Amino acid sequence: MEQNAKNDLRGSAVEYSLGLYEKAMPDQTSFCEMLFATRAAGFDRLEISIDESLQRQSRLEWGPCQRREVRNLIASEGVQVSTMCFSGLRGAPFGSHDPIIRTRSLELMKKAIDLACDLGIRIIQVAGYDVYYEPSDQNTRGWFLENLTKSVDLAATSGILLGFETMETPFMDTVEKALCYVNMLHSPYLGIYPDIGNLKNSSLIHGHDLLTDLRAGAGHIYAAHLKETAPGIYRNLQFGEGHTDYCGTIHALVQMGVRIFTGEFWYLCEPDYKAALISASKFLRSQIENALRGESEC
Repeated sequence: MEQNAKNDLRGSAVEYSLGLYEKAMPDQTSFCEMLFATRAAGFDRLEISIDESLQRQSRLEWGPCQRREVRNLIASEGVQVSTMCFSGLRGAPFGSHDPIIRTRSLELMKKAIDLACDLGIRIIQVAGYDVYYEPSDQNTRGWFLENLTKSVDLAATSGILLGFETMETPFMDTVEKALCYVNMLHSPYLGIYPDIGNLKNSSLIHGHDLLTDLRAGAGHIYAAHLKETAPGIYRNLQFGEGHTDYCGTIHALVQMGVRIFTGEFWYLCEPDYKAALISASKFLRSQIENALRGESEC
């Protein structure tokens, strides 16, 4: 992994990894092209997505030859793929009222863990939904915990970390809510991979202090998504257009020992998406560097 030495709050070197979310590139971009574009834009690693689309979920069915080919591409391009954003469970959630869907959710989770093992991915970001297209209730929360427990056991067997993404729905829109499940299972293989943009919106909705909520996860946060949001808007914003508190949250995350950050943004049909990647890389690195220099300079 290419890592960057910066100055931390005490003046000593801090190394961090800045990843690129693959959906910042057009859907038809090949894996080889994504790796090349990631490096060329100044990012350290590529975060792959397994979402609800058939295109991306088909990766879970890759055979040994396809997986070997991707591993070889990763090695040849020198760009690490160490994290996976697994939002595919939104369509087949752990807590669904339908037992067939709940079974499907575990099947998808197992396949995602297997793929992670084969590609060298160490962290799977799991969307914090009990259900998404169904009403949430006491039963969905119970089934969520049941299937989560089984999934953490699968992850532990393979040595893969599962990190909750803090979402835009009330079920898990704060670090404190995610921490409740982390504490219930008390496994080193279950932690939190928060989205700082979502957390900013949540702090406005609930009227709490963003950094107090974030610091509640100390010791359990594996990485963080850096995403732009605005009140009531959770995606498709350009960096700097919204109200995300990059410097304050990154400063707090670094204090807690977090060193893995991923720029989460989307391809918005820009004429030159590669230029957009470079712009995002520069923006995010400047935010990280400001945070590393100290909160007073943000």
